[in-house]
Amino acid sequence: MIATHLHDLIKRIGQEHVERRLEIETEHEAQLFGQGLLLFNVENWKQAPWLVEFALKASGLYARARKNADHVIIRRNRLTFANLPQAFDNFTILHLTDLHADISVGAMRHLVSIVGDLEYDICVLTGDYRGKTYGPFEKSLEIINELRAQLRGPIFGVLGNHDSIHMAPSLEAIGIRLMFNECEPIVRQGQCIFLSGVDDPHFYRADDIAKAASQIPADAFSILLAHTPEVYDRAASAGFNLMLSGHTHGGQLCLPGGIPIKLEAVVPRSMGAGAWRHRDLVGYTSVGAGTSLLPVRLNCPPEITLHCLRRSCDDR
Repeated sequence: MIATHLHDLIKRIGQEHVERRLEIETEHEAQLFGQGLLLFNVENWKQAPWLVEFALKASGLYARARKNADHVIIRRNRLTFANLPQAFDNFTILHLTDLHADISVGAMRHLVSIVGDLEYDICVLTGDYRGKTYGPFEKSLEIINELRAQLRGPIFGVLGNHDSIHMAPSLEAIGIRLMFNECEPIVRQGQCIFLSGVDDPHFYRADDIAKAASQIPADAFSILLAHTPEVYDRAASAGFNLMLSGHTHGGQLCLPGGIPIKLEAVVPRSMGAGAWRHRDLVGYTSVGAGTSLLPVRLNCPPEITLHCLRRSCDDR
């Protein structure tokens, strides 16, 4: 029996999708081995936070790592496209991801204090609102609601591997349009671009990129929101121009120079953080504003990103 609060979502995306995700949540959400794209899901290992904390304290880096995790920086990323409609020249997207709100309280407090002054046209969130991959999510939703009060304009989002589909109605109720392999046109001065979003590809493997791209005209400018960059090749094959992702945290605990020790994703290291390109697809992997396992970061500060889209003059 599916909970009544999911009925509206079922009407929109279909009972099969909702039932499949609920089945995985019920049977596998805390699974350590074998579910998703990785053989070993370290985020589901209950001893992992203790081991990370012990290692940081033993090396004398714990205090520094805790302080780093609470200070969110604002990155600005300029992207140029030949097929961007003229009306969208200078179109700006605020990109938030991997908030892990209930275990990243200091970072969320700082984030709430800075986002209200930013200028942008739309805001996108690329998943992982909850700290753990399973368990209660009410505290995370409470903090997200505080953040939502500081955001303006249309807000779109997708779910990540830390998120339950049971969170979706509450997130949509506060004005976050979640996308489950769906597409929305964005119209400006009579011209249009398309924004698509897919359900988590990493753990739940619930993405359907072909479906998300099916309503986009072949020559239209299109953006894909995906929690993880692991779908980069399929996104390029589907003809998307830009993909915005998170998930990797840029490694979260990195060597000097931002070199990640581990990315928890099946991607080339060049796609683990920041801007990258694959064939005709331009991508950006944000390291996120929150943290997983523990609120600690080394050589990889938490971030939010303002992506400014510019029209190239190459097609004159």
